Amino acid sequence: MNAPLSGPGSAQQAPGREPVGSRPPGQRAARDHAPTTLTGLAVKVVLLGLTAGIATWAAFPLVEAEKWVGLALLAATTAGLFYLYLTPRHIPAKYLVPGTLFLIAFQVFPVLYTASTAFTNFGDGHRGTKDDAVVAIQTASVKQVPGSVEYALSIATKGAPTAGPLVFLVTDPSTGIVSVGDAEGLRQLDPADVTVAPGGKVTAADGYTVLNFGQAGARGQEITDLVVPTAGGAIRSTGLTRAYEGKAVRAYDAGCDCVRDSETGKSWSADEETGSFVAADGERLAQGWKVNVGLSNFSRVLTDPNISGPFFGTLIWNFGFAIGSTGLTFLLGMAIALALHSPRVRGTNLYRVLLILPYAMPSFAMLLIWRDMFNTDFGLVNNLFGLGVDWFGQDWSARAAVLLVQLWLGYPYMFLVATGALQAIPAELTEATSVDGASPWQSFRAVTLPLLLVALSPLLIASFAYNFNNINAIWLTTEGGPFPADNPRNGATDLLITYTYRLAFGAQGAEYGTAAAVSIFIFAIVATVSAISFRRTRKQEEVYA
Repeated sequence: MNAPLSGPGSAQQAPGREPVGSRPPGQRAARDHAPTTLTGLAVKVVLLGLTAGIATWAAFPLVEAEKWVGLALLAATTAGLFYLYLTPRHIPAKYLVPGTLFLIAFQVFPVLYTASTAFTNFGDGHRGTKDDAVVAIQTASVKQVPGSVEYALSIATKGAPTAGPLVFLVTDPSTGIVSVGDAEGLRQLDPADVTVAPGGKVTAADGYTVLNFGQAGARGQEITDLVVPTAGGAIRSTGLTRAYEGKAVRAYDAGCDCVRDSETGKSWSADEETGSFVAADGERLAQGWKVNVGLSNFSRVLTDPNISGPFFGTLIWNFGFAIGSTGLTFLLGMAIALALHSPRVRGTNLYRVLLILPYAMPSFAMLLIWRDMFNTDFGLVNNLFGLGVDWFGQDWSARAAVLLVQLWLGYPYMFLVATGALQAIPAELTEATSVDGASPWQSFRAVTLPLLLVALSPLLIASFAYNFNNINAIWLTTEGGPFPADNPRNGATDLLITYTYRLAFGAQGAEYGTAAAVSIFIFAIVATVSAISFRRTRKQEEVYA
């Protein structure tokens, strides 16, 4: 006899399973979402654990430097994050706070730090405090005098022989005590941690890598420059195997707030406004300290002939480069987009793939290739066209080469955005102008171009701002050159950003304060141009809305 079929009202079920509807809906939802809840809880525990670890790691340097305000801010931020993510309230803030913190850390803080640096003399010779400057002056003036103690010397590093921080391992000839010295001072080592050869030279030390003559010779200048301050003067090297404890001939006198030279009797008084020690004849010691200088960096950019001349000349070329790069790429990209937008053109997909190839290539690699292609002797451009142009040797040829490279790199982007904008323009508008008897050029000028500009104006403004600070385009091709014989700090193709980089990190000495002031000028210029352009764009949108 056949078993009856189970209908909708049947109570039969598989063994071990609950009947559908036997649990309340709330219990079923809790059971279904339990894995998700556990996963979210695990992620929350891991992220809060990382937050606590990072906060603990950052607290120790703040305590050591006695930065109590920073420590209080760190503690308050950490406590706020724990409160926010351990309570079920403030749901919107849980999503907004991470982005806000990253915005502050990577946008707001760098801008504020740059702005604050612009009001200081921060740079080479003015990096630390006045006490740091005094120590540097005294240790730099150390000389060997009769009776100076001489040590057996070994050169070592904390880490890799080629890049690790250098230290001196010295053995006192009278006591045999081995000490390690660096710019922070001299510290005695445990005899059990060192191996000393006859004659006092250290051959091994725990935690340090003793350099052989070849390794030490490769870092000879660093060894010569290393000065280890001591209570009686400082230790300097004489070669790679001997060192001496010399006496400082220049010392700070708190009574006159000056530095005196015991050999010549000359003195340099402290100038708190400039953060330097200055002699009566105007001579300044190279070591100074960081001070606030107000608006002097900004006035120097505008009035100092050594800076204002290159600044204004570079500013004019900077505008020409940004406008030329943006305008030329837009014209070429738009022209190609218009050509391929015609229904009579066949194989448009293939053309588009080929045309965007420059956009798909890494720009930094392409810039280096183009630099070689413009080489006077073996470059492809001269050899292909039978030319003998020294592209990077003359001002205007170098500028033309840079703009040509930018045209090749930038037109695919403009081609893509123009293609998209053209497809968004209704065909009825151009057809209506044709019916009214307008020529293709009149139709383009009256309808297509204005609508294109309305759609692409924000992108053109963004492209202008990018090209205004496009350091790669210059640095990887011409490096700012060619340079005039009387000014190696500013070249014919330098942009303000490359000029600022050279001021901040140039071989003639870093001037971070002045470079920060120039950066503020750059920001103000780009912001002003962008604001005016966006205002005109909004008016244009209202006309064609």
